[in-house]
Amino acid sequence: MASATTLDSAEPRGDLTVRTIAMPADTNANGDIFGGWVLSQMDQAGGIAGVERAEGRVVTVALDAMQFIRPVKVGDVLCVYTEVEHVGRSSMRIHVEAWARRFMTHVREKVTDATFTFVAIGDDGKPRPIPREAK
Repeated sequence: MASATTLDSAEPRGDLTVRTIAMPADTNANGDIFGGWVLSQMDQAGGIAGVERAEGRVVTVALDAMQFIRPVKVGDVLCVYTEVEHVGRSSMRIHVEAWARRFMTHVREKVTDATFTFVAIGDDGKPRPIPREAK
């Protein structure tokens, strides 16, 4: 299959972390996919990236403003990309982008993005230091 065209001039930022199909059960009354479903996929992707970087459990503590650029429709493949932007002692900021690969046409469009803040926690649920990245 030929590569999909992209309506956005930019390419996705970061690594492909989650890829899933939008299903009818995820829709609102207008037939569009719920924004909360997209947000949930983004939070999961950020959590995956956070666990990998922190080498253990993380929790979401915040996300910056988020604007939905385009709707996601049933049958679209939602691709979520992540990039660790900053690592502190126990917290990290992870940039998360959601892109839809449109059903049938395979055209790729950016849906939304946000920066999530995660905190590494231990088994006791309290913040713990994030290991330094291997050199």
